[in-house]
Amino acid sequence: MERSLRIGVLGAGHLGRIHVQQLKELAEFEVLGVYDTHAEKAAAVAAEFGVPIYASMEELVAQCDAVDVVTPTLAHHDCAMYALDAGKHVFVEKPIANTLAEARELAGRAEATGLAVQVGHVERFNPAFVAVRGALEQPMFIETHRLATFDPRGTDVSVVLDLMIHDLDIILHVNNCAVADVQASGVSVVSGTPDIANARITFVNGCTANLTASRFSMKKMRKTRFFQKDAYISVDMLTREAEILRMRSVTKPDPFAVTIDLGPGKGHREIAFEKPEVPADNAIREELRAFANAIHTNTRPLVPATDGLAALELAHRVLDAMAKAAARSY
Repeated sequence: MERSLRIGVLGAGHLGRIHVQQLKELAEFEVLGVYDTHAEKAAAVAAEFGVPIYASMEELVAQCDAVDVVTPTLAHHDCAMYALDAGKHVFVEKPIANTLAEARELAGRAEATGLAVQVGHVERFNPAFVAVRGALEQPMFIETHRLATFDPRGTDVSVVLDLMIHDLDIILHVNNCAVADVQASGVSVVSGTPDIANARITFVNGCTANLTASRFSMKKMRKTRFFQKDAYISVDMLTREAEILRMRSVTKPDPFAVTIDLGPGKGHREIAFEKPEVPADNAIREELRAFANAIHTNTRPLVPATDGLAALELAHRVLDAMAKAAARSY
């Protein structure tokens, strides 16, 4: 096995704590330490997981092979750029940066250095999605619902950048095609930015995606449905369950199967139901493992900086469409 990668974690908040926990359980990494501008947060994580606290970002980065940026979004660009300029591989949480200009500069620097830069679009590694990924073949309609109960954490940005961006990354990953049109609307309920949003995205190949995101719901939901020729695929990212319904033409209907009579002379179609086995994998652990593999094999990360940029660009198109829709309503 390759030697463990020395990694430092920048950010000791809610997600930073989870990253330290998962990194400690991966043989691929040696956690050198953690740094946070809030010393008490760093101290709490350090005490819980037995890792050193560093007095500055610069001191920690200097000792590492790779850096895990789990800071608030506002600091993603500066932290990741500093690490890249220091010759370190970078894992950066989503969204890749706070602004499109920052994201473009970061993606450009990643390409120029040749260092591994992976963005934390964790749903790519959700075991339920992984279980059906091979069955997805050019879906023509995609519907997503990502609903969360209210949590003040994250309300400094729109629900599009907080929640919907997960699903924007998924649809771009599944449907590798240019976006033709974006329509969207949103409503602010308790914060200064939209808390509920809906977007309808049309791709050049005719695929349409309808996305709903809310952080002001009574219950949590993270469901995605894919409709394609002869198949319907449902993924529950929250419960980590998946279903596949396939249709196939049959000449002689099975009396014990669900069949559809297409009419005189048109034959029958049989509906086959599949429930893929979903392993009990931890998505954050798997994305960090993939990051290590990209470094060791000198290959492109599964979610490169360019993908993080594409998701953010589409998120901003959604935000622009929301702003236009709001302006028309007055």
